Amino acid sequence: MDDPSTQAFLLACLTAGGGITGYARTGSIPSIAAGVTVGALYGLGGLRQRNRQPYGVEMALLASVILAGSSVPRAIKTMKPLPIGLSVVAVFGLYRFGTLWNGRVMA
Repeated sequence: MDDPSTQAFLLACLTAGGGITGYARTGSIPSIAAGVTVGALYGLGGLRQRNRQPYGVEMALLASVILAGSSVPRAIKTMKPLPIGLSVVAVFGLYRFGTLWNGRVMA
C-alpha cells in the first residue's frame, strides 16, 4: 500500500464510485461528471506512475487540487459528512502526491 500508484488507483475508485453513487441516488449529473473526471485523473496518474511515465504524480496532484477546491469550502460551510469525507480524501492526496512532487523538484 506504500506504492503511490496503488494509492492513486484507490483514490480513483473512491471518487469515481462516489460520483456514480451520487448519480444513482439523486440523479445528479454534476456528481457523476465530477466524480468520474477526478477519478479518471487519479487513475491516469496512477497508470503513468506505474509505467514510469512522466507527469503521473503531477496528474494525481492535480486531481487532489480539484477535489480539494470543490469539497473543502463545502465541508466548512455545510459541515455535512459527504463533503467532509471528500475533503479528507483530497487532503490525503494533496499530502501524498505533494510530498512526492516536492521531493522531485527539490532533488
